[in-house]
Amino acid sequence: MSTAREQPIFSTRAHVFQIDPATKRNWIPAGKHALTVSYFYDATRNVYRIISIGGAKAIINSTVTPNMTFTKTSQKFGQWADSRANTVYGLGFASEQHLTQFAEKFQEVKEAARLAREKSQDGGELSSPALGLMSHQVPPSPLVSANGPGEEKLFRSQSADVPGPTERERLKKMLSEGSVGEVQWEAEFFALQDSNNKLADALREANAAATQWRQQVEAQRAEAERLRQRVAELEAQVAAEPAPAVEKEAPGPPLEKLEALVRTKDQEIQTLKNLTGGPREALDAAELEETEQKVQDLEVRNTELEHQLRATERSLEEVRAERERARAEVGRAAQLLDVRLFELSELREGLARLAEASP
Repeated sequence: MSTAREQPIFSTRAHVFQIDPATKRNWIPAGKHALTVSYFYDATRNVYRIISIGGAKAIINSTVTPNMTFTKTSQKFGQWADSRANTVYGLGFASEQHLTQFAEKFQEVKEAARLAREKSQDGGELSSPALGLMSHQVPPSPLVSANGPGEEKLFRSQSADVPGPTERERLKKMLSEGSVGEVQWEAEFFALQDSNNKLADALREANAAATQWRQQVEAQRAEAERLRQRVAELEAQVAAEPAPAVEKEAPGPPLEKLEALVRTKDQEIQTLKNLTGGPREALDAAELEETEQKVQDLEVRNTELEHQLRATERSLEEVRAERERARAEVGRAAQLLDVRLFELSELREGLARLAEASP
């Protein structure tokens, strides 16, 4: 490539990347520093190329064709695919303005390449297709290939009139001083690398935590199953226990006997009262006193039986209240179990979504 044959029509600086040929997903940086990327027009072959030199080798040597597309993937990054080189190039710029200028120039060069192809197919001649692009040229940064003092590899714009040594001194000054945009881009690039490493570590920790949560979910599931079985046992026990408790404490056959005994005593009291209400002259004083004593004893016994009956009724009410409390406790346990099962279900869904989101 010689200056008489190819001339740069637009130059800028950017960090150069190439797609990883193994994974086709990750970017491989061409270096730690920004490089000069230029559009060149070959008047002899009537083609346009994007070229970037890194050291003594060409990092980018991509011929622009009408079917290529430059895609902006972020505010400062763009890429295009080169089927001839079987790779994808990526450029990271210092600002969005530089990216926009490069993208606009890409469209212009692609259109010029299309017109050049059509005219070459029609047999016509293309009159200086690079001149239209040169009219919108941004002063390029010169490209230098350090192949020794005996070989001149300095590519300059057609509008540059200064001698070669001055350009080389200007290039050395630019490389030594650097630009604020380049420093900012390098800082941002290494910050992104550090952030990527942190994200990878966080992802590994999340996977480990997800495994631990899965184990805890299994343990909670086993505990929930045990609680469910316990609730079933309590319900069966509550359903079976009231019958013997009522038989033991409730007014069953013993209560009926007490009521019958009370009625019998009432009848005896009534009989004795009737006897005492007859002619008192038929009874002597001793019999009357004995009869009154029996009446008093029967009344006392009747009172005791009534107290015993009330106590039995209270015991029955307590048994019924205890049974209701047991039922309420079983209901609360069932509700608590439902809540735990719902929480476990939500936790399981969250872990499933986390596992799906993990690469």
